[in-house]
Amino acid sequence: MKKALTTAGFVLLSFMLPGKAMASNFSQFYVFGDSLSDTGNVFNASGGQINPGTAIPPNPPYAPGRFSNGDIWVDFVGDEIGVTPTLFRDNPTSTESTNFAIGGSSSGFDNALVPNPNLPGILGQVGLFAQNLQANNQQADPNALYTVWGGANDYLFGGVTNPQQTVGNLSNAIGALTQVGAKNIAVFNLPDLGQLPVAQAMNTSAPLTQLTDAHNAALEQALDSFNGNSGVNIIPIDINSVFNQVVANPQEFGFTQNPAIPCVVGDIGNISSVCDNPNEFIFFDAFHPSSKSHRLVADVTLSAIKHETIPEPSTVLSMLAIGAIGGVGVLKRKGKKVSKLSK
Repeated sequence: MKKALTTAGFVLLSFMLPGKAMASNFSQFYVFGDSLSDTGNVFNASGGQINPGTAIPPNPPYAPGRFSNGDIWVDFVGDEIGVTPTLFRDNPTSTESTNFAIGGSSSGFDNALVPNPNLPGILGQVGLFAQNLQANNQQADPNALYTVWGGANDYLFGGVTNPQQTVGNLSNAIGALTQVGAKNIAVFNLPDLGQLPVAQAMNTSAPLTQLTDAHNAALEQALDSFNGNSGVNIIPIDINSVFNQVVANPQEFGFTQNPAIPCVVGDIGNISSVCDNPNEFIFFDAFHPSSKSHRLVADVTLSAIKHETIPEPSTVLSMLAIGAIGGVGVLKRKGKKVSKLSK
């Protein structure tokens, strides 16, 4: 690979990359993914700017536009590199820094939860980006940072049991980005989906763990195939290794609560209770990480794109870094509402 997987997966929280130094490295920031990376696309599509309490996700208890209790990794990384992407929903024809990530997105062209052409999957998101460039007779900015993270919705909601299908979509999305001129592409693998609180509660851990392992092995092989593409810098982000360390030893990372228990009890459409200390939980709800977890994901990402060597873990280092779930999006019971409000 262009850059070895960050198999250790740890970064000291005190090792924060200066924003000004990072800003000089990347001129723009583009995000393709699902609810783990969505900073408001589904929220706005479901009327969040008018009625935030009934939008998806509802605010409160979710932070505005985020499937978490606060800022997510996209926010943190954007702050560090000095580039904040706009939302695809707010400016669908933009060729400037854009967050295309949409809650519920599959790895392909569709949304795994809400069939709607205005809520595309990851391959569809990249296709729209390429169309925008073509319409403006442009190539992708070679000095920008492009990130691709997804696949979990395929397995959790899409009924996919063959990881080659999902990885094929992600590989095609990455290939499409390189074809339009993208050079720096960070690609995240999946954490162990069998460790999600919902998987623990529904006793589906074993098959989801198997799918995760198969997905990550296939993704690593797919990324290797880009080695011969001169000038393209594929940056693998090994979230799986980090996530396993944190789930196994949450207190060493500053999380005091059982990893199998989320802060929010119930689903997005029927919340029964919310804790008052969300950042002591790895997961904010049964699928999505807390903002504190997202901060740690950002640190891992920043270290990888900075080409830093990851130090070995130590029991003395109580606050290191965490990966987060591949994420899933909106619930089916709210799907019709998003569909109606989407333009």
